[in-house]
Amino acid sequence: MVFVTKYRRKVIDAQMLAELKSVFESVCLSWNCQLIEFSGESDHCHLIVSFPPQKRLSDLVGNLKATASKAMGQKFESKLSKIYRKKVFWTSSYFIASCGSVTIDTLKKYVQSQDSPPPPQP
Repeated sequence: MVFVTKYRRKVIDAQMLAELKSVFESVCLSWNCQLIEFSGESDHCHLIVSFPPQKRLSDLVGNLKATASKAMGQKFESKLSKIYRKKVFWTSSYFIASCGSVTIDTLKKYVQSQDSPPPPQP
């Protein structure tokens, strides 16, 4: 899965990335899913998620994005209010691809190879 910040603004720093990972792990746990790999850059995040086939993928994505957006808005309100006039974080769209012919190790390497955002500035 790939989630992109609203207007592709480069808002995600290392502290926010760590918080996003924690939120996504928590949501996955509550959905009986597993966050296999997570990484991101300053304007988007990559997630590799294993989930049961009886779950609706669109519902999981909606819950991941909504929960993360709310958490970011609460924890990083002062930073985000300078960038966004409304309480937004993600675009309404997302990208999902299945990994039928690619090994999990190959996907993990791709996600891990993403540039990490810089640490927060004082």
